[in-house]
Amino acid sequence: MSENQPLQEAVRERYAKAALQVLGGATGSCCGPDTSCGAGGTDPITSALYGDGETAALPETAVAASLGCGNPTMMAELKPGETVLDLGSGGGIDVLLSARRVGPTGKAYGLDMTDEMLALARENQRKAGVENAEFLKGEIENIPLPDASVDVVISNCVINLSSDKDRVLREVFRVLKPGGRFAVADVVVRGEVPQEIRRSIELWAGCIAGAMEETEYQRKLAAAGFADISIEPYRIYNIEDARQFLADAGIDVEAAAAVANGKFMSAYVKARKP
Repeated sequence: MSENQPLQEAVRERYAKAALQVLGGATGSCCGPDTSCGAGGTDPITSALYGDGETAALPETAVAASLGCGNPTMMAELKPGETVLDLGSGGGIDVLLSARRVGPTGKAYGLDMTDEMLALARENQRKAGVENAEFLKGEIENIPLPDASVDVVISNCVINLSSDKDRVLREVFRVLKPGGRFAVADVVVRGEVPQEIRRSIELWAGCIAGAMEETEYQRKLAAAGFADISIEPYRIYNIEDARQFLADAGIDVEAAAAVANGKFMSAYVKARKP
């Protein structure tokens, strides 16, 4: 068993359960014990990320299975004819939106390691009548595409869940064409947060576990070879969102707020392969 396998299995189990809940007509919890998954829920991380105009033509199950923390298709500046890869594509919402943006001369790939999510995404693709998309099974640390085959790599709150982010970023750099773009939504931490509080917040919202500190993310992107790196906060999370959970865990909420308030955030992370 590799050192990454226990984490991968935990992530796989979480998202397999979410897919089955969506298929069963429910919107179970993915981020925290008392929150709703999906674009239509009330979770402070996953809710209200897409406009009605974007999702109106998509199957309800694609929207319900949207477990990300942003809307990477809005900031990726996709152009007709481009090839797009979505890392951790889940129920397929960002792949289907991307496929429409790049048009019939373009292609959108989704990569996911969870059979249940792949089955849901392929069914959503069928329902949406999108032909220029393809869902691949695999891990984001080992992308099953050739070198220099993709114009844009997007992702939605998935890279933070990998225990080998350096490898993910090297793989992204490998599959991108020269001049290709990295345009993802991800969770980042701005500054230091005491480990006890960080662990508790990650337990409250499992989908933000593994978030990198902002400057560390920039360093890792640069080490992989990227240029023009930027990190733009999109949604900042306050301790108030997790007050009850932290209190139940024995955390002094006021003390936690003093050192962690506003440090966890969803951000749009952009970079370019020279």
